[in-house]
Amino acid sequence: MSKQFIIAAPSSNAGKTTVTLGLLRLFKQKDIAVQPFKVGPDYIDPKFHELASGKIGVNLDLFMMDQNEINTSLHCYGQHAEINCIEGVMGLFDGAKKDTGSTAEMAKKLQTPVLLVVDAKAVAYSVAPLIQGFVNFDKEVRIMGVVFNRVGSERHYTMLKEACEDINVKCFGYVSNLKNIEIPSRHLGLNIRDIEKFDSVIDQIATELDKTVDWKAILEASKEVAPKVVSEKKPIDNKNIKFAVAKDEAFNFIYPQHISAMQEVGEVIYFSPMHDEMLPDCDFTYLPGGYPESYLKELSSNTKMLSSIKKFAQNDGQIYAECGGMMYLGKSMISEDNEAFEMVNYFDFESSMTNKKLYLGYRVSKINGHTFKGHEFHYSSLINDTETTIKAGITNARGGDTTTKIHKKNKVMASYVHHYFGTSEKLLQLINQINK
Repeated sequence: MSKQFIIAAPSSNAGKTTVTLGLLRLFKQKDIAVQPFKVGPDYIDPKFHELASGKIGVNLDLFMMDQNEINTSLHCYGQHAEINCIEGVMGLFDGAKKDTGSTAEMAKKLQTPVLLVVDAKAVAYSVAPLIQGFVNFDKEVRIMGVVFNRVGSERHYTMLKEACEDINVKCFGYVSNLKNIEIPSRHLGLNIRDIEKFDSVIDQIATELDKTVDWKAILEASKEVAPKVVSEKKPIDNKNIKFAVAKDEAFNFIYPQHISAMQEVGEVIYFSPMHDEMLPDCDFTYLPGGYPESYLKELSSNTKMLSSIKKFAQNDGQIYAECGGMMYLGKSMISEDNEAFEMVNYFDFESSMTNKKLYLGYRVSKINGHTFKGHEFHYSSLINDTETTIKAGITNARGGDTTTKIHKKNKVMASYVHHYFGTSEKLLQLINQINK
């Protein structure tokens, strides 16, 4: 039987990622088997989790996944862990609509206690009503205690502890207001090599937490969890699909559940649009999102790969592309400096990083009677777009209309939406739509 807890905060940028990474590295150093999870659709925090713990970071998202899928992910990835460490998203109660899909809802669904990270840089005893408000707002959300971030001195921490004592909330320790241990907020353009540079920073955070946080007490206060019963999977007749998945510095926004679903119905082969010359022999190509805008010269100069993918698409090859993968299939990508780089030239549009605008939010796509959920997060835009699109209703989390399109030509489907297809059933539904 393993244990489980959730790390949350009153707001974004309070330090929950800093504390999460420090604890993940600390547990690893103490030879405590830890499995990291991330609430929400974010791709970048799980990459930091993997760097800190050596274990693949796994997303848990109540908007895109049902309860059985959440349980399956916890069981499959956490079955050999002594502790499941789940990092929350935004503020504790911040969801797509009120607290729907929030860390608080996840805590209630999983009946898992919350470690609240509170930024104490400019506050002392006033943390008492703040913490008490979070403790009392929803009694179904159990706050196991707090860790303070950016604490200025031992005297400062004494005042914070006194505040916790007066409201009867456990205080597990603090992180000093140290320089050079900041973890950047997630954003597009932060590539894998940038993330690896933070390895020494995570070591420094872990060393600090070992001195100032009672991590043993956190483990003690975490919930013991038995494996959840998951629904039996239906037998799959066709298990012969050969998937080619783009994975390199430019394309790496991939939920591990997607790979598991592909492996249930066939074989997965990875390839690099940057470094390989030819698309491997396959039935289905998956071009995920990532950072293609950071590698425009490398992608554009690999003309053999560009030609190989275009030929595959023109010969009824099945391709699913999302965000950066979709941009790669267009005529060209235009850099922030307004320089155009030729790409696959299959779809009749260009993508541009000039005049950047953030498009962000959950999406629900209804295609031919099937519903696919996902999220959109990009700064680029399509220009000179004369490509055909399919008839699909794409709404946001509140049911409002969006301007998002789904492009389809022959057996190639692409959009800015990162759709979630982390079960074999959803994957086969998606393949069916591509083949229509």
